Order: sequence, then structure tokens, then C-alpha cells
Amino acid sequence: MADDTAQSSDLGLSRRRLLGTLAGAGTAGLAGCGATEPADDGDTTPVPDDEAQTLAERFAPTLYFDRYERWFPTDPRPYESERDGETVVDGFDALEGYTSAMQESETPPDPAVFYNVVGYADSPLSVVQYWFYSAFDQFTTNFHWHDWEVLHVFVDTDSGEPQLFVASSHSRRVPNNEFLDPDPETVPRILAELGSHSSALSLNESEDRFDRLPTGSGLADITNSALEGVEDLADLPVAYGLPRDEGARLPYVVPELDGAPLYEHPDLPSLGERDLVGEAVTVRSFDALSSPPTDLPARETAIRFRHADRDGGESDDVPYELTPTSEVEGIAAFTGPQLSFEFAVPKIAEDAIAGHITTTSPPWTQERYENPAADITDPGHRQALADRYDAVGDPSPVNTVLASVRETVTNDDAPEGEGLTTEESTVESAVLLESDPEAVPTFRGTAVLRDVPAGDHRLTVNRAGTAPHSEQVSVGDEGPTTAGVDGEIPVVAREDAVKLAVDPSEADSELTDLAVDDDFAGRLYDAPLSGPDAVYLHRGGAFTTEVRDSDSEVGAFRVNPGDESSVRVENPGTGKAVLARYLADVSEETRAQIASAAGRETDETETTDEAREATATETTATATDGSGSGGSGDGAAGGDDGTTDGGSGATDGGTATDDGRPDPGPVRGLTRALAAITDQARRAAERAEAGDRGNADAALDALADRLVRAQDRLAAARDGLPPGLARATENRLAQADERAQQARDAQKL
Repeated sequence: MADDTAQSSDLGLSRRRLLGTLAGAGTAGLAGCGATEPADDGDTTPVPDDEAQTLAERFAPTLYFDRYERWFPTDPRPYESERDGETVVDGFDALEGYTSAMQESETPPDPAVFYNVVGYADSPLSVVQYWFYSAFDQFTTNFHWHDWEVLHVFVDTDSGEPQLFVASSHSRRVPNNEFLDPDPETVPRILAELGSHSSALSLNESEDRFDRLPTGSGLADITNSALEGVEDLADLPVAYGLPRDEGARLPYVVPELDGAPLYEHPDLPSLGERDLVGEAVTVRSFDALSSPPTDLPARETAIRFRHADRDGGESDDVPYELTPTSEVEGIAAFTGPQLSFEFAVPKIAEDAIAGHITTTSPPWTQERYENPAADITDPGHRQALADRYDAVGDPSPVNTVLASVRETVTNDDAPEGEGLTTEESTVESAVLLESDPEAVPTFRGTAVLRDVPAGDHRLTVNRAGTAPHSEQVSVGDEGPTTAGVDGEIPVVAREDAVKLAVDPSEADSELTDLAVDDDFAGRLYDAPLSGPDAVYLHRGGAFTTEVRDSDSEVGAFRVNPGDESSVRVENPGTGKAVLARYLADVSEETRAQIASAAGRETDETETTDEAREATATETTATATDGSGSGGSGDGAAGGDDGTTDGGSGATDGGTATDDGRPDPGPVRGLTRALAAITDQARRAAERAEAGDRGNADAALDALADRLVRAQDRLAAARDGLPPGLARATENRLAQADERAQQARDAQKL
């Protein structure tokens, strides 16, 4: 796309290390992850024509195109027209004319590459720019009329040696593919991404394949780094690369205008569906799929462009002519109406935003046309040139947002429908800041958005077959900002998605944040809450929803979605009573599941009886409720889980009976302990709701003791429980312990 506007099993650890390290690193050390602002780069002037042509011919790249590609580098001048006294290239004219010419010749019409060569004043550093024009850009998200891509070759004219290759990658929020100190004899090769024409470098022996990492004795195709001085991150250079060459999949979408497929427009009679990116890699829309596609073909080269005067090559290569950009600088604009692609945004009432640029600006109006160093995105590369040439300024770090997009799936270690985990996905996503008109694609599941203004932004993730994700991100001026939870954003296939909705206006305090934990996956969502909002969860999970308010008070709610398409936290609140109600819910849920697994189906009466038995040795509450002393009736004295009556079997060990069912002794001891927690939590909630802080706190203190005892009972009963249920109980008790502490600390009743 125009800049102005392996494989997966090996990716996870590196990506997590990358995000974790970057999150704690100062921006000054960041390479490949922070955009750079030119620090007083020198002025440039055009290089004399003969010298410019010689340099352009020497480094003229060879271009490789995907077998499904439709929009090849061409000359825009056949599609010029006059408008208001200016020369323009209209999108309809270019697309219709190019399509018609392609159909007539069955070969790319008017193959062309344009060049511009500038030299920095009082410096031996010159730069050859190769500009590639395409009539249309049909990427997975950001399609638009016209497209200009560029390759910069920085050359020392004293030594004649190339210093740096910079190949453009999508919008300028995406780190470019760069290579420092290439072999002087190397002819650059460009692997053009299907539809978008984002340029990946190919410099090693694998001509038509992109290698982010060294392969055997071969070099990697980029020298971008992740973090200077962090050796264990050198295996994941941060550059866009070429995802379809790295094991990932990118589904493409049919471009639309005014709600209809572009090929149905009356001003494009030659354009048919067959003239767009190939059907094998195209989906009708992201939300038309119930799950991410798994059958998209990998990249495969079909056409190669080669400079017409370069020796070698194959007989079926497409020769292109080199033309100075000065011959097309008379074109004032590349025009076209807004194309539509809506980003879904999860809210209580689903919303959508358009995320597209209309067209591209001419190269000669862009800053990097006169100052190519402005397009260096790796600070390490810029620093290397700044050390060699006074004309290049030192890098100045700017704000970057980072996130790893992962797939949420059920956890095999959890009871069915009771726990999740996350894993890498081989389908890339599109990430959009609502403050920006252009979406950014992920590479190897990682989103890097460069040069983001400080302040609050809403970040939205869309992916084919996946429910949308959206969250508010606060970007500061110190170091990179990680979105999601510790830099990870879990997304859910549409077929498994349940919408969790929260409306802070229903609360009795000013809610500021929303978080969601799964019993097994841990925290999946944590973001500011400024109005009615929603997050999509996997229906196979068991969740704790947390809200926080402006007084730093906390509330928690149990959510078990099951088969519902949406769930809602009614009247979300914070404080002791809310947290105590949560503790009662999660302990009773767990007790009932354990009783069921043991073949001891119980009703509410039996549950109440167990709770009474568990607290039989306590002093009656009526004797202390009004004492103001903290209430011994809420204490932990005596056999609160049945351990003193000889009937719990807590010391018998967690064995099974002859018929394979859990031994009722230790299991009953565990269910009694959980019943006692439920009873105590409800008592704490009732007293907090009644305004009785002293007895509410006393009940919570007793509850904390019972949580410890429940963990002991779990250890005794563990071997007699289904493994998944034992792990779920352990995880829930840990969650309950945290919430009990929050309840004790809460100032709000």
C-alpha cells in the first residue's frame, strides 16, 4: 500500500519475549519498533541526469509477483485527464483502462519503473529511489485507487558501495523492510505482496522467498532489529516482512463502492470478478465466516519483472523500462472516491467504522521524495548512517503501540466448557486506531503501530471469521505502549463468541476499568471503561469479570456464558458486598460441580444443612451482632468444615472407591468447606449491604481462614477428583483468595 496515506510453532516464545522486553524497555534502545523523526537531515539536490541514470541502471531491481496478482507496475500517463486546469489520473480511468489493456494483451500493459536520484549536500551520500505505480491496491483491508511503492538505495558515491536498502511496507505506521551494508554486487530483489504491493527484500540465495531469519549458511533478507543490546531478541527482527511467505494466511476481501462490489459499477464495464485478486484467497467479508479460514494457499511466484537492459533472466520475464520521475511530475493528483470496508467495533450496540484512505498522493509531494532518510524506520540503521554521514541526523524516538494477536481456544486441561488457553494463529489480523484512516496488518501475529500521537485512542482488531476486539489505549511519551494484557490480545472465532456487555451508567459509582479473567487462561482483557462497552469471550470459558471505579474500589462478577449469544453484567458495582456476593457464587458453583462429580446431587436444603453443620460449633451470631467487637459469630472457631466430627475423612487421603467413584470422605470434607465459604460470604454480603462494617469485616476474616482450609481439603480430595475439576477448583480458590483480600481492603460497603 501507499506509504503516505515458520513458522507458527517458532513464533510464540519469540513474540512474547519481544513484547515483554519492549514493554519494559526505554524507547531510546528500541530498534525497528519506534518510528524516527529526522533530526536535522541535510538538504538534497537532484543528481545530474547522466549520473542518475547510471546509478539507476546499476541497482535496478528485479520484481517478483504472486500468481494471484492483478495490478503490476505500469505507466500512469495513458490514464491522464485534465481537471480544473490540472493534470490528474482518475481512479476509474486508470482501473478501467488498465483492466481493458490487460485483457487485450494477456500480459502486464506498459511495464514501467520510475526513478529519482538525489544527493545530500556536502556529502558523498546519494539515494536512488525506484517508484512503482499500480492502478489499484486490493489488500486484505486497505484497498484504494492507485498505489505507489518505493525502494530506496543509499549509495556512497566515493566508494561506490551501497549503504542501505529500504523497501516500503504499507502505511508509514508499519516498519519497513531494510538491509544495512548489502553486498556491493547485489542486485536488489523485491517480493511484492499480493494486492498491496508492500515490498519485501530478497537478498540471499532464495530468490523468490523472504527469510526473516538466517537459513543455514544463508543471510536473512533484512537486518532490522527488535531491541539493541538484547541478544535473545535478535531472532525476531521487527519489520513487516512478507506474511504469506512465513506460514501466515491473509484472506482478501472484495472492494466495494456505495455498498456494492466494485466490479458492478457502470463506469467499470471491463472489470469483472475474475479481474480482482484470485478467488482462492478471497472471502466475501470478514464477518461472513464463522471461523478463521484454514485453506488459503501460500504465496507462489508467477511473474518476474526485470530491467530491460539487464543481462540474464528468463525468456518469460517481463522487461520494464526505467523512466525518470521528472517525466510524470506534471501529474497533480491521483483521484478516486472513497471505497468502503467497515471495521466492526464491539459495543453494547454493535458499531462499525470505515477505515480507508481514498487514494494515494503523488510521490513528488511526499517528504521522503526529497529526503529519503525520512523513510528509515529502524533507528539502528539511521544511527549507522548518522555515524558515517553528517547529512543524516540521529534518530529521535516517537510513540509506538505494540500487541500480539492470539487465538482463544478451549483448554484440554480444564473441564469441558470451563477453561481456555491462547495460541498462535496463522491468520493475520488488521489493526486500526480510530484516529487513523488506515488499518495496519499484523506480521507473524504482531501489530506494530508507529508514530502514534500521545493521548487516548481506541484500538480495534478485525480478522476474518473472528469476533472484533476493541479497547481504549492510553499512549504516553515514555517508551512503547503495549495494548491488550501484557501485550497480548486474545480474539475468538465467531462460532464460539459470546458478547459480554457492561454499562457503567448502571453503577452507583464512576466505573473506570473493565477486566475479564478465565479460570485457566488468566486475564484476557483489561482496558479503560468510559461508556457502554463489550468484549467478546469464548463460550468455552468460565469467567470472573472485574470492574474498577474512580475511588480504586473493585467489584467482581461470575460469568458462565454457556449457549447464550450474549451476557450482561447487570448493575455493575464495587465494594465489600459485591465482592462477597461473587465469593458466594464461585464457591457454590464449585461445590455443586464437585458434588455432581462425586455422584452426590444436592439441592438447596442439603447445601444449607452442610453449611449449618460446618458452622455448628461457632458461637451464635445473635449473641454478637450488636456488640461492635467484630462479632465472634463470624469467627472461624470450631469445625467449620466438618473436620471435628470425624465424618469428613480429611485424613483418609484422596482415594477412590471400588466402583471408581471418589471416596466420599475427603470429597465431602471439600464440599463442606466450600459450603461454609458460601454461607460466610453471603453473611458478609448481607451485613455490608446493611451498613454493618464491623461484622462484614469479621465475616470476611473468617472467610479467609476457610479459604485456607478449603485448600487443605482440596489437597486431601485431589486424587479422587477428575483432574480438570481439581485444577479448576485450585484456580478458583486462588481467585477467591485475591477477591477476599480485596473485599477486606474495600472502604466502600
